[in-house]
Amino acid sequence: MAISTEFDPGPPANVAQHLANMPSYEPHRDLFWYDWGPVFYRGRLNGAAKVMGVASDPGPAEQVACRTLVGDAGQRVQGFLTKLGLVRNYVLVNAHPFALHPGHFDEGMDLLDNVQLKNWRNTFYDLITDSTLEAIIAFGAQAQKAVDLWTNKPSGVTVVKIPHPSNPGSATALAAKYAAAITQLRGVVTPDSGGSTTGPDYGAQIVEADYAPIPRRDLGFGVPPSLGDDKWARTAVPRQSNGVKRSGDLSLTWRIPVA
Repeated sequence: MAISTEFDPGPPANVAQHLANMPSYEPHRDLFWYDWGPVFYRGRLNGAAKVMGVASDPGPAEQVACRTLVGDAGQRVQGFLTKLGLVRNYVLVNAHPFALHPGHFDEGMDLLDNVQLKNWRNTFYDLITDSTLEAIIAFGAQAQKAVDLWTNKPSGVTVVKIPHPSNPGSATALAAKYAAAITQLRGVVTPDSGGSTTGPDYGAQIVEADYAPIPRRDLGFGVPPSLGDDKWARTAVPRQSNGVKRSGDLSLTWRIPVA
């Protein structure tokens, strides 16, 4: 099995210190899969990001990877970034660092207003962005509110609000909104060296070609090659969305393909 020599070395010291100083979520633990701990980011934290993507909260694959947007939704987002010609210079974060129980959506929305948590979250966003940032993409309602509450976001930066990639609504409507966002953002975002904007656009629905595997440079050293690439599961019969699933409050089931 090949071991990638590209990997994420972790956050810069100042960002790591800020993350370590996260206010306590203990008073709100009943809203989250709290005992799995927080997941903060994926991508560049050194101010090099041209695009900042904000999602709602981590899922089961994210708990395994300790990076956000790694599972099925993350691979959809990676495909979205690929269509913008971004292969490196992006950063992905959450509205909530803990995984929110689906039944607590409204409470999660209210918690975004908590002053202590909001100030910590906004400072985190401040630390990882600078004048290089060209666009902010907010995936879903929790993320959109978090972006609205980010008072110091760089002025003049394009903000695009689209459904979360796991949105349970119409697949046709989701593809149409993503296609419109790509058209808008291609006029704003500068592609990375080695990136391309000439790939296929979204069609009537999101299909396998609209996904992309998570780059090894976004993950820790030595992770299995299948982590962040669930094509094998999506093309299985019957179809599976993710290689990692929750099995109760304190257990995860992680399946990998035969090498």
